Amino acid sequence: MFFGRILWVKFLIVNCIALSQECSPYAAHLFDVEDPYTPVRHLPGLCFAYCSEFHSKCHSVVKYLTNSRTLLETCEKDRSHFCNLINLADQDYCYPNVLRNNGLYSNLGKVVEDTKGCLQLCLTEVANGLRNPVLMVHSGDDSHRMFVAEQIGFVWVYLKDGSRLEQPFLDISGEVLTTQWLGDERGFLGLAFHPKYRNNGRFFIYYSILISGKLEKIRISEMKVSAHDMNVADPHSERVLLEIEEPAANHNGGQLLFGLDGYLYIFTGDGGKAGDPFGKFGNSQNRSALLGKVLRIDVDGSSIDGKPYKIPPDNPFLGEPDAKPEVYAYGVRNMWRCSVDRGDPLTGYGRGRIFCGDVGQNRYEEVDIIVKGGNYGWRAKEGFECFDMKLCQNSSLDDILPIFAYGHHVGKSVTGGYVYRGCESPNLNGLYIFGDFMSGRLMALEEVKKSGSWKEKNVCMGDTKTCSFPGLINHHHKFIISFAEDEAGELYFLATSYPSAMSPFGTLYKFMDPSRRAPPGKCKYKPLPVKVRGKKVPFTPRECKNILHPKKVLAPQGPNPPHLHQRKKFWPKPLQQRRSK
Repeated sequence: MFFGRILWVKFLIVNCIALSQECSPYAAHLFDVEDPYTPVRHLPGLCFAYCSEFHSKCHSVVKYLTNSRTLLETCEKDRSHFCNLINLADQDYCYPNVLRNNGLYSNLGKVVEDTKGCLQLCLTEVANGLRNPVLMVHSGDDSHRMFVAEQIGFVWVYLKDGSRLEQPFLDISGEVLTTQWLGDERGFLGLAFHPKYRNNGRFFIYYSILISGKLEKIRISEMKVSAHDMNVADPHSERVLLEIEEPAANHNGGQLLFGLDGYLYIFTGDGGKAGDPFGKFGNSQNRSALLGKVLRIDVDGSSIDGKPYKIPPDNPFLGEPDAKPEVYAYGVRNMWRCSVDRGDPLTGYGRGRIFCGDVGQNRYEEVDIIVKGGNYGWRAKEGFECFDMKLCQNSSLDDILPIFAYGHHVGKSVTGGYVYRGCESPNLNGLYIFGDFMSGRLMALEEVKKSGSWKEKNVCMGDTKTCSFPGLINHHHKFIISFAEDEAGELYFLATSYPSAMSPFGTLYKFMDPSRRAPPGKCKYKPLPVKVRGKKVPFTPRECKNILHPKKVLAPQGPNPPHLHQRKKFWPKPLQQRRSK
């Protein structure tokens, strides 16, 4: 009986002392390791009376539980001395007393908030040295690779062991239109893998181009992976699906994603400048324009009129003479980062919902859930309030209000995120986590299911003590560019300290909830093998203490870091371009 119990305790906790609560709610107490700097104990703390009984019946198993010479020798020679060694000074903590003390574990697993009610999170650094990393996606092929795209036109492959492949997956830097201006929105902006990528090797990209040195467009293309290397795209496989003229340098949209219906969703900006000044009502309210829209197309075929894609038969404006058939939703300004909700891992609740952050103009930033045929109000409304009074008072507007909006005293350029549906941090399940590019603020929304409304849940970086375990940090770069989700559903974000497409100061971070971790073994998965032909570059974390201050950032170590030109030359207004007053 005692042998079985002690093995149970050992099995639960011996491999997870550093993050002991992952293994057992009692582990931190039994090993006396609430403080991460406490020396590691070889055996859990057993109360003296229990230890004496254990020793008399099962002392022969101690040699299988520890290699400590002191413990082994005293176990053989002096039971009393042995039990004093493994006992704990605080009798509330030793086994089995710890099981009877509700005060020690009654709140274990609950969300840890600071005195202001802010949920404290920690981070791990996953990749660094990136040039304005605009996105990270996975290929959905059970390889658990992460594909990180730089605004300049490179896509890099990161493996589960933390290394990066030396050769890029894709390099179209020669085609992509981008500049060194701070905050310039043009460049490589979107990437989505086909739902059946594992079988067909198809993926889709969204980027800015310049025609004949004058005309700016956004281009959406299909490409394929190389037939000879699973980690390299075929550079000759590009097939252009759609090009849309851009009247200004900003509001380029850039999101591509596949919905659960298997169709490709394309999120375009309103054309730029300020106030959507194009035409009588602007591009966003004009359903015959492709700008300021959510488009939906079927990439598994071609249409009879020669387009390299089909129109889904249930697109909401199909057949209407004053609307483009590709339009799925409209009235958006410049949606920057959208995501598909995986749904609750147990019930499936929320599965398939599409969340977007829509960047505001003068006063408000908003978060929306996209529905078929929805009008999201721009330029009539900004957030919950009127922007164009004449349009706003039009009874035919019938717009869909955001689930959340915040003023420019909080932040000035929303970066849409994800609903957390991963395994490693159970307390985060169901929270929509997003941020603001300009202020660097992380935010979260919690759904009130009875009313269908959403309320803000304050999140912040944990203090030094909360994030003091090895590998955890509590700081990040200020400019939050994008959020990401890996194949297992864990959540990440990408940020930089200097938002220029050429500056190699971008970092990929992974969220960690220190207040509650999943039980050991629960989140294990077995990735399919990845055949690597070239070299792998090992990851070296920086964990820079002054990471929010560009002048103090360490020298770049990322892929092909370019020369960073004098910064004073590039400090004009472009940081404001995403919202363009």
